Amino acid sequence: MAFVRKNPLKLNKLQLRTLVLAQVIAKDPNSGKIDEASGEATLLRVPHAHGDHVHVGKFTVAARDASGFENPAVWVALTRKGLVKEGYPGSIVLTKEGMEYDTGLGDHFLEESDH
Repeated sequence: MAFVRKNPLKLNKLQLRTLVLAQVIAKDPNSGKIDEASGEATLLRVPHAHGDHVHVGKFTVAARDASGFENPAVWVALTRKGLVKEGYPGSIVLTKEGMEYDTGLGDHFLEESDH
């Protein structure tokens, strides 16, 4: 039995949070588009903070947890690691690997929005 290492690409906390939020956006039909043939996903809109939070699909996320969307260095790192295709800020496309990468954060800081 092989041991599957958590976070094998050694993403930092900001990169992990940004990636998991991008995965959520990609899966929301109003905000993302998944190419079934390639497994890649294009983010059609990237949320911006208002007040202390951001709406990501049907979820509300603390603005500090979504700060990576505005940080070019995060996208450079995710691109270098093969999780995102080059194109930020004009377009953000998650590779199949980016869509499938287990950040371990899927349920840690997402809560359904009440507005």
